[in-house]
Amino acid sequence: MVTKEFSGSPDEAALRRADSLAREIFSDIANKWALLIIESLGEGTLRFSELRSEVEGISHKMLTQNLRMLERNGLVDRKVHPTVPPRVEYTLTEPGQALRATVDGMCAWTQLHLGHIETSRRRFDA
Repeated sequence: MVTKEFSGSPDEAALRRADSLAREIFSDIANKWALLIIESLGEGTLRFSELRSEVEGISHKMLTQNLRMLERNGLVDRKVHPTVPPRVEYTLTEPGQALRATVDGMCAWTQLHLGHIETSRRRFDA
């Protein structure tokens, strides 16, 4: 899908429009890996290997892809230190920190309703 560059009112950025930039951004950040990366980086700057340890189960490839996407969207800052071997650090930007507040809310909601959801799933699957 090709999105159009956003140059209009917020109404034109509606998530329900197929060619909406807002919809593309939402699609980018609304995946489990992006949410877990944002949550992990909310504690502070991390190197790639530290981040991979924090986000259990993520592959090297998926971490790389998601970090690039988050950097492209201006949510993560990537800093390369001129050392041998190069040291690369990732930090949430101001918009990334603002998004973290939403992610924290989703994590709290999950913890609060985990028992209910587990019971509902067992009942549904029976």
